[in-house]
Amino acid sequence: MTPGRTDSTPVLALRGVAKGYGSSAHRHEVLADVEFALAEGEFVAIVGFSGSGKTTLLSLMAGLLAPDRGVVEVDGALANGPGLERGVVFQSYALLPWLTALANVQLAVDAAHGDWPRAERRAHAERFVRLVGLEGARGKRPRELSGGMRQRVAVARALAMDPRILLLDEPLGALDALTRATLQGEIARIFQADKKSVVLVTNDVDEALLLADRVVPLGLGPGARLGPSFDVSLSRPRKRAALNRDPAFVKLRNEVTAHLLALRDARRRDRQ
Repeated sequence: MTPGRTDSTPVLALRGVAKGYGSSAHRHEVLADVEFALAEGEFVAIVGFSGSGKTTLLSLMAGLLAPDRGVVEVDGALANGPGLERGVVFQSYALLPWLTALANVQLAVDAAHGDWPRAERRAHAERFVRLVGLEGARGKRPRELSGGMRQRVAVARALAMDPRILLLDEPLGALDALTRATLQGEIARIFQADKKSVVLVTNDVDEALLLADRVVPLGLGPGARLGPSFDVSLSRPRKRAALNRDPAFVKLRNEVTAHLLALRDARRRDRQ
């Protein structure tokens, strides 16, 4: 256990966090007074409309942005900037085009575990390439891979750094429906196998309910805040086809969707 940490200490927490952009005269407050806590081994999905501030929120969690107010904590300690305990998967892949799939993963391993022997780092990178089902494409460069395969490389790269916390920024949003469903299954399988603490931001309520232990809606800005949590007690593993016939799933989907639509309607009324 991390020194100073207790079993009740969140692995990741945001306390009164606010973030905005622009000058003081033309300030756009994206997030305001955000409170959030992620337990060890928990999978939380944050759902919201496009433009609500989900990526800004995840970037604050990752330490890629600094809050204007409030603090970000890891294991109860102030977190200033990024750390190897937090791995991030972006929607845009962010792969180096001149490196193979394996080399992209190994680059991250070398950065995170540079004190390991070279053969051990290589074996570790290869393990995660296999984990995401890309052993046959390990020698291909990004231009030779489909969008879904590139996203698998991005997931493997983040996991190979062995972060305790995995932050997923709509990683499947640009994929076709079949590839997206396949990768949803991969993420669920990896979560079950490694029991990482995970935050996923998405605008897909079904995806959130398929993957998460808890779903938290994000309101609309300016000054967006997180809403009430919806616990997802559906048994794992979850299959999308079966869930669509599950009354508990349908009820949860309707509740989360109704909450989001109510937020949207209230914002429209405020602007009239």
